[in-house]
Amino acid sequence: MEMPATLTKALTSVALVGTLALAGCSAGTTASSSTSTTTTTSSSSAAATAVATASGTTVASVISYDTHYDADDLTWDASTEVTIDLSNPTATDGVTVENGVITITAAGNYRLTGTLTDGQVVVAAGDEDVVRLILDNASITNSDGAAIDAESANETIIYTEAGTTNTVTDGFTYAATGEEDPDAALYARTDLTLAGEGTLTVTGNYGDGIASGDGLTIAGGIIKVTAADDGIKGKDYVDILGGIIEVTATSDGIKATNDTDAERGWVRLLDGTVTISAGDDGFKSERELEIAGGTLTIKESVEAIEGQYLTISGGVTNATSSDDGINATIPSTTATTTFGGMNQVVDAFISITGGELTLNVEGDGLDSNGTAEIFGGTVIVNGPSTGGNAATDATGGLTITGGTLIQGDRGDMFEGMEGAYAQFSASVSSGDTVTVTNSSGEVVAEYTSTKTISQVVVAGSSVTEGETYTISVNGSEAGTATATSGAAAGGMGGFGRRP
Repeated sequence: MEMPATLTKALTSVALVGTLALAGCSAGTTASSSTSTTTTTSSSSAAATAVATASGTTVASVISYDTHYDADDLTWDASTEVTIDLSNPTATDGVTVENGVITITAAGNYRLTGTLTDGQVVVAAGDEDVVRLILDNASITNSDGAAIDAESANETIIYTEAGTTNTVTDGFTYAATGEEDPDAALYARTDLTLAGEGTLTVTGNYGDGIASGDGLTIAGGIIKVTAADDGIKGKDYVDILGGIIEVTATSDGIKATNDTDAERGWVRLLDGTVTISAGDDGFKSERELEIAGGTLTIKESVEAIEGQYLTISGGVTNATSSDDGINATIPSTTATTTFGGMNQVVDAFISITGGELTLNVEGDGLDSNGTAEIFGGTVIVNGPSTGGNAATDATGGLTITGGTLIQGDRGDMFEGMEGAYAQFSASVSSGDTVTVTNSSGEVVAEYTSTKTISQVVVAGSSVTEGETYTISVNGSEAGTATATSGAAAGGMGGFGRRP
C-alpha cells in the first residue's frame, strides 16, 4: 500500500513535537475588554507546524491546512460598535427589524444585549464582510427556527463579553424544514468563530446545537451545548484553540463532516478543556483528527474518537465508550466503493507520539483498519471485559517503539505487536491497582483498572526483550512474565458499526 502523504507528515513531525519550544504569543485587547489572540500558520510542508493557542503558547501540529481564523478576529475598535437592544430593537445603519427578525446586512461590530423572547438574529452581509456579534448578557429564543442564522458573510464571529451569561435556544419544531434550511440553534453557512471570555449556553431542541457549513474555530469562552442531534459541527473543520467546552448530544458530540475534500473534514484540539457526553461518536472527523494539547474528556459515547488519520501528540485524554475507544477508518463514502472485507488494510492510521491517553471501553481500545504506532506518550486501555473484542486491534499491525502501553482485557483476542512486550495472566477487579516491576524492582507501569479483567500487557520503551517482569495486584505479587518481541501482527481491524 502506498504511504499516504498525511502519514509521511505525521512521522516527520515526531521530532518536532518533542522539541518545539513553547513560546508566549502577544495578547491583543479590544477597547472594551481584555482578550487573548491566537493565530494559525499554514504550510504545505510535511513537517509539523507551530500553531498558537488561545492561552498564548505554541503547539506542534501535523495539520497545516489553511483556516479562516487570525488574530484580528479578537480585536476591534469599540467606538465602531452598534448596540442592539434585543428587548426593543430598532433599525439603524446595517440593521433592519421586521416581525421579530433582526437582520444585519453589513460588516461591523454589533453588541447584542437584552432578551429576544421569540425571534431571530440573521446575518445577511456581503461575501467579503466580517460580522462580529458581541454577546453582552444576550438571550435569543426562536420557537420555530434557528435563533442565530448566519446566512451570508465572509466570516461570522460570536464573541462573549467577559463576565456575561448568554443563551441561544431554538424550538422543537421548525417552520422551514427543507434540506438547505438551518437545523441548528446557532447556524452559519459562513466560516464561524466562537471566542470571548463569557459564557454561551446553546440549546438545540430541534437538531444540532452549533453548526457551520464552512469552517468552525473555537478560540475561547465557556461554551455549553445541549442538542437533540449533534452538539458542535463544522463541515470543513473544527479547530479548538482554547476555551471550556461542554457538550451533551443525543447523536455525535463534536465533528467535521466533509468527506469529499482531502484537505478538509478535519478536527483538531490544541488547547482548552472539552467534555463530551454523546449518544453516538464523541470526537469525530472524516479525514484527519489531531489531539496536540488541552484536555479531552468523553464521559459517554458509542465510539469515542474516530477519523481516518488519527494523531495524538499531547494533552490529556480520558474516553469512555460502549464500543471502540479510538477507531481509524476510511470515510464512509470511500468505504462504499473500496471496502473489500474485514481483513483489508486500508489507508488509515493511529499515530501516538505523546500525551496521556486513558480509554475505558467495551469494544476495541485502539482499533485501526490500517496501521497503529506508538512512538511516545502513555496509553492505558481498560477493557474490553467481554469477549469478541481486543484492547488493541490493527489490521495492518501495531508497532511500539517508545512511550508506554498498558492494556487490560479479557484476553481472548490478544493481538501481537512489533516491539517488546510482557503479557500476564492475572485476576484483576475494577478498582484494583496493577503494578509491573522489572527484575531490579523498579516500577515499569502502574494503573488502576476500571474493569474486571484476566490479562494485562505492558509494552514500550521501558520493556526489554528477554527480561522478566513481575505483576502485582494491590501490592500482592500475582505472577511473572518474560518479555518477548514480535512482528506487527495484523488483527481483525473491525469497522465498527459502519464500514
